[in-house]
Amino acid sequence: MIPAAVILIVLIILSASIIKQGHVGVVTRFGKYQRLMLPGLNFKLPLLEGVFKSISTQNQSIELEFEAISLDQAYVNFKSLIVYSAQDAGEETIKKIAFRFIDEKSFMQTLVRSVEGSIRSYVANKKQAEILVLRSEIIGAVKDHLEEALNSWGFDLQINDISFDEAIMRSMSQVVSSNNMKMAAENEAQAQYLIKTRAAEAEARAIRVKAEAEKEASELKGAGNARFREQVAEGLANAGKTMQAGDVPPGFMLFTMWLDGMKYISEHGKGNVMFFDGSNEGMERTIKQMQALKTLDKRSLEGAGH
Repeated sequence: MIPAAVILIVLIILSASIIKQGHVGVVTRFGKYQRLMLPGLNFKLPLLEGVFKSISTQNQSIELEFEAISLDQAYVNFKSLIVYSAQDAGEETIKKIAFRFIDEKSFMQTLVRSVEGSIRSYVANKKQAEILVLRSEIIGAVKDHLEEALNSWGFDLQINDISFDEAIMRSMSQVVSSNNMKMAAENEAQAQYLIKTRAAEAEARAIRVKAEAEKEASELKGAGNARFREQVAEGLANAGKTMQAGDVPPGFMLFTMWLDGMKYISEHGKGNVMFFDGSNEGMERTIKQMQALKTLDKRSLEGAGH
């Protein structure tokens, strides 16, 4: 017969269970969940209880590489690092992790396909040129899409970063560069338009100011000429009265005016030579013409008075 001591030792060995740090043991009795085992040395009922799984509470990671199609039918290659872990070491969370999936492989397959599907769904509604600057938005969309499923699985998910392959980065850089050049050209065109518009407005204002100044100068000049003629007429009238009082013939005054006119022409004219008829007949003819002009001016004044 087997000694009792040997049987006792065997039972002790079968009942002992060691759980590693960072793990939680799930104990079942006849296949039904019974309790949890914490890290360290634990004991169970031999032959009746068993450790179904040892669940890790540590962070675990997996790198994903996949392809998605954007709204404008461009292929975009993604690479991303996924970090996942148990939400906590509580009993309900550990039970979800232990019994939700048949094995670790099934869980990983579901997680990978869910992340890829979420990203593809998001990218399908965006153009290729927009995707480069939407890393944070893509990560947020994946977390929002998988939040309910992750809670039911008992896991927390963290997507550290999303990177693109070299071809898409180069293509997007070219698109951004082209857009920047287009914006620069548009800004330059607008600047040139504003400059030309301002210059045209300034020129128009200058023309208006010049026209107004010329108009005012012309009016002032006309008023000055009119005033000058009035003064000349007044002076001639006074001179005529004086000469009439002194019995001076009117022809002498006309001759004097003719000489003053010739003098003014010679002083202010641009020519070098001035020709005029200085004979007695020529002088007589000139005086008669001036007298005729005086008579015509007198009749005009009398007609205006009537």
